Amino acid sequence: MSTEVAIPDIGDAEDVEVIEICVAPGDDVAENDALIVIESDKASMEVPSPFSGTVAEVLVALSDRVNAGDPILRLRDVDGDASSVPASSGEDAEASRDTQSTQAAGAEPVKPPTEAAQPAASAADTSSPAATKPRVYAGPAVRRLARELGVELAEVAGSGDAGRIVKDDVKNYVKSTLSSPRTLNMAPVKEIDFARFGETERQPMSRIRARGARNLQQSWQHVVHVTQHDDVDVTDLEAFRRSLAAEAAEQGVKLTPLPFIVKACIHALRDHPPFNASLSADAAELIVKRYYHVGMAVDTEDGLLVPVLRDADQMGMFELAREIARLSTAARQGKLRPDELQGGSFTVSSLGAIGGTGFTPVVNAPEVAILGVGRMDTRPLWDGEAFQPRQVLPLSLSYDHRAINGAEAGRFVADLKRTLGDIRRLAL
Repeated sequence: MSTEVAIPDIGDAEDVEVIEICVAPGDDVAENDALIVIESDKASMEVPSPFSGTVAEVLVALSDRVNAGDPILRLRDVDGDASSVPASSGEDAEASRDTQSTQAAGAEPVKPPTEAAQPAASAADTSSPAATKPRVYAGPAVRRLARELGVELAEVAGSGDAGRIVKDDVKNYVKSTLSSPRTLNMAPVKEIDFARFGETERQPMSRIRARGARNLQQSWQHVVHVTQHDDVDVTDLEAFRRSLAAEAAEQGVKLTPLPFIVKACIHALRDHPPFNASLSADAAELIVKRYYHVGMAVDTEDGLLVPVLRDADQMGMFELAREIARLSTAARQGKLRPDELQGGSFTVSSLGAIGGTGFTPVVNAPEVAILGVGRMDTRPLWDGEAFQPRQVLPLSLSYDHRAINGAEAGRFVADLKRTLGDIRRLAL
């Protein structure tokens, strides 16, 4: 004898969607095992089995819209007592909701269908989602955890009785997934015939630009990007820099703000080693670097290049300015050596007079942080008594959230601001 199991009382929700079917014809289920999962605009809910039995027929399909009282499947009672099947009363609905949070520990393990049940399963409509979906044996609490973590239970191996999936199986699956490199299964970009809309011209990308595009895409896919924006008052720094103009000219260099920014970054990197580091391939270790090779983004006709200021911490301000000018010229003339593009531990991307109030620089992997510098501007700032015109420099720090948390980034930027706001701190 089989009995219909219906949707219980679900409050004022109507036309809820069936988002998961947890069983198939022929499956043995224990009392309170999840049968289907429904979802309203506000929440999702598992519909538990009112008694132990065998699924005779599934009456719903994925994406169906159902309401309280609608039948979802027929269940054959293996205990000979099906008098408590209807689960549409308010008390039963409350009981079913309470059961969802306690079932995982107390439910009997679900056993795979026996050979005797196989004919019933094979007689079902094999075109339905319930018939073609791999069978998963897991309690309501485990299914809820899997949904929260975005885990497809069909990919998880169960360690419980009869292959039942427990919470630790889901957690271990997530850990192994995060620790192993995976290729993102991204949908291919659809080719569009733009000539349908008007005249077009195909222009091949330069080798440097195409390679840069691949590197940027790889960094964006593998790095957990976060960007923090802030402004720093560099009025005193600018006054000091301009006072050195004549001396810099005697040295044959042009002293721009960039050498000061690089020096301030090194000062902050020494106090915050995780920013001068890389993650190991399995993201289990942080490889902290004891050298300071600072990359600087250079815009060229062929695309963006990032030459590296090697051992920048060992250079004086004029020497650093000279090396910045040399590498920038070599990059624009296509004369950089391969070693001058390798080994960076931190990068600065300055848009100078071009940039606006802020941007989101992409971390130059395998580094874990990059500083973006916008256009310096004059703004009125309150000094406690009056508004004064001050030179303000916008900063945008992007970092890999796997290696650096928000509080650490906040402290790094705060220290960087203090140094740029009072350049005398470089002597400390």
